[in-house]
Amino acid sequence: RGAPAEFGPWLERIQNELFDLGADLVLPLTDAKRERLRVTPAQVERLEELCDRANADLTPLRSFVLPGGTEAAALLHLARTVCRRAERLAVALASTEPVNPSALAYLNRLSDLLFILARAANAGGREPLWRPGSSR
Repeated sequence: RGAPAEFGPWLERIQNELFDLGADLVLPLTDAKRERLRVTPAQVERLEELCDRANADLTPLRSFVLPGGTEAAALLHLARTVCRRAERLAVALASTEPVNPSALAYLNRLSDLLFILARAANAGGREPLWRPGSSR
């Protein structure tokens, strides 16, 4: 069982927005000579809304989630880790160059959404949870 079909259009839009984000990060923030493509607060807000919608039907977390479960969930967890890595690199860039704060917020919210979608892809099945000390 994979992620619900309604997530497909979300993910397609996010793929396009990631190209916007790449264009935003590659062009200097201080270049005011021409209008540049920038991530907007509205794009971040849409991610927050998607997080709320996708999380609404999930059971509350009582333990850490291990990556895995369905194939779709495992792939979403992998995408989340790549997104977190991109976020760390963008934050490092922001320590030396001006960076659009909305671009940083977008990466942060996207990684949260990918985590929630991975949980949703496992909904109704066995979600792998961390069991402290179970391997002793």
